[in-house]
Amino acid sequence: MRGRRFSPCPCRGAVGPVPSAAPSPAGTPDVPLKPPPTPLRSSRVGAVVFAAAAMVLAGCGSLKRNENAEGVKLYQQGNYLGAVNHFQQALAQQPGSPDCFYNLGATYHQQAKVFGKGSDWRSAEQYYHLCLSRNPNHDACQRALAVLLVEEQRSPEAIALLEDWSRRQPNNPNPQIELARLCQEHGDIREAENRLVDALAIDPSNPRALVALGQIRESTGDVNQALADYSRALSVEGVQPVVAARVATLAGAAPTATVRTAALPTSPSGYQPPAPPPTGGVLPQAPQSAWGPAPAVVPAGVPTGFPAAQPASAAAAVPAR
Repeated sequence: MRGRRFSPCPCRGAVGPVPSAAPSPAGTPDVPLKPPPTPLRSSRVGAVVFAAAAMVLAGCGSLKRNENAEGVKLYQQGNYLGAVNHFQQALAQQPGSPDCFYNLGATYHQQAKVFGKGSDWRSAEQYYHLCLSRNPNHDACQRALAVLLVEEQRSPEAIALLEDWSRRQPNNPNPQIELARLCQEHGDIREAENRLVDALAIDPSNPRALVALGQIRESTGDVNQALADYSRALSVEGVQPVVAARVATLAGAAPTATVRTAALPTSPSGYQPPAPPPTGGVLPQAPQSAWGPAPAVVPAGVPTGFPAAQPASAAAAVPAR
């Protein structure tokens, strides 16, 4: 078996080839061999060898998955350097994978936020761009790069990035949600609300947009409408205990009034929200942080969707915003 080729990323040494049965030495006379005394045992040995070989091959596939899993474990322990090393090994096994580039970018992003090193900010941005150059519609990476640009006081670039994303994917609600986030952070509450309404026109049951809209309306004193938005979000995604508690609080305080409907009855674009990732989506946990955390590192080789996934066997923790 020929040696594997590696990307420039540091990687573990390649596992050497399994030696095959040695041929007879040259010049050895042909001498009849004595048959084995227990052929049945020989068959069993062959079966064991075959099973062992199958396990080795299966282990190779497991190794590819486990590089990401080990990176997750180290990330969650705060060992970002170790996580980067494992994600680089995953990239060596899947050269050019957008998700591997995103995993690396998100890890450097978190490391930059913790330690404040300029080189980490640059590395994070570089890996995000490498991801998007291979998959321009990588939702989690679009969002993460926009967050990074805002954190570096480069909001115009973030807006341009999201506007371009919106033009390329007019039936995707997520660019509108991210633009709403930027508008809110810049104090333009009315435009943020309009962007969220636009997102709900595309996907009427988007729980993140509904909770974010409820948060905005609650902050402006529109308690009845906030209650309607939160309740609608819970009807779509019931496992939001803090939002449920907020609904209970507002239900006791809100006066009886006519409430507008936050979500449109149908989606004229035909948009179908992506299936939730294996471990569930990152949904808003409270009205105070209705936008939710920054996106999680995604499983390599798994189609990305939004909301982003929480850590899975091939995913790392999120760069908390």
